[in-house]
Amino acid sequence: MAPQSPPVRPARENDSAALRRLQSHLSEPSPTLLSTAIAERSDSVPIRTSRLLVSPDSDDRPVGYLLAVGEGPIHIAELAVDPDHRRERRATALLNKICDNTTHAVTVHVAAENEPARSLYRRVGFVEAERSPELFKDSEGITLRYPSFKSE
Repeated sequence: MAPQSPPVRPARENDSAALRRLQSHLSEPSPTLLSTAIAERSDSVPIRTSRLLVSPDSDDRPVGYLLAVGEGPIHIAELAVDPDHRRERRATALLNKICDNTTHAVTVHVAAENEPARSLYRRVGFVEAERSPELFKDSEGITLRYPSFKSE
């Protein structure tokens, strides 16, 4: 029997502190982008430009998150999992939630030398689309793409 997938739910306003802590594990975080996505969780914001999902622990505290932007093609801007909760399939569960619930292509940028990230995305079904030296400060970047189910 396959192991059960970790839970995934939409982020809530009260997840803000936990998400900021998780973001500190990223090599090139975008605090402004995360702040905007958190603000969009409010019921007073009628238009959302992002999808912010979390993987909570058994006490419903976020231990991983995925921030995606875009309405047509979707771009994964950030994916982070607390080091104490890695190897629990949380990143895979977050990616599957995005990829399984869209008919659009999904893209992500990864550093060329980040083999663990590249391996994760390959397992989910992403393929290399292009390389660029401008994606990251200190390394070559690779754009990976999860194919859409309809032409765009």
